[in-house]
Amino acid sequence: MSAVIIYMSLHGCTKKVAYILKDMHWDKVDLVNLREKPPPVLDQYDTVIVGGSVHMGKIQGKIRKFCRKNEKELLNKRLGLFLCHLYEGKTAIRQFDEAYSEKLRAHAVAKGLFGGELNLDKMNFCERMLVKKTAGVKDNLSKINHGAIKGFGRVIFRLYQS
Repeated sequence: MSAVIIYMSLHGCTKKVAYILKDMHWDKVDLVNLREKPPPVLDQYDTVIVGGSVHMGKIQGKIRKFCRKNEKELLNKRLGLFLCHLYEGKTAIRQFDEAYSEKLRAHAVAKGLFGGELNLDKMNFCERMLVKKTAGVKDNLSKINHGAIKGFGRVIFRLYQS
């Protein structure tokens, strides 16, 4: 059995989460950052984890496109979905619901809202100015929820072994 984590990371938070998940349990997990590589052929995987982050209120377009194009095949896999974000509560849930189709959300055996980061050092000038103005953030900020990541990993790992 094999697994793949397909994600998109612009400033590194989602990449960090993908590596935490990979390192938690599995002997063999492939990582594919859609910003750097094309989507893999899903036939070779039993377990697929898809993750992205919220920018300007939405998940990255490449993740949305990947999920839409591969929905039928994803519905035949052991599926985990996660989202990196800064909002909490109802806003985070709404963003997750908007990021992934109802069918994928219903099929997923693990769903994760993992918090997020703002790394001003990795943003371009315009992004920094926008974040500082809209979010009032002046310094780097990390709100990654390691407990949620571990819980998600335990669910996927338990199912992955069965």
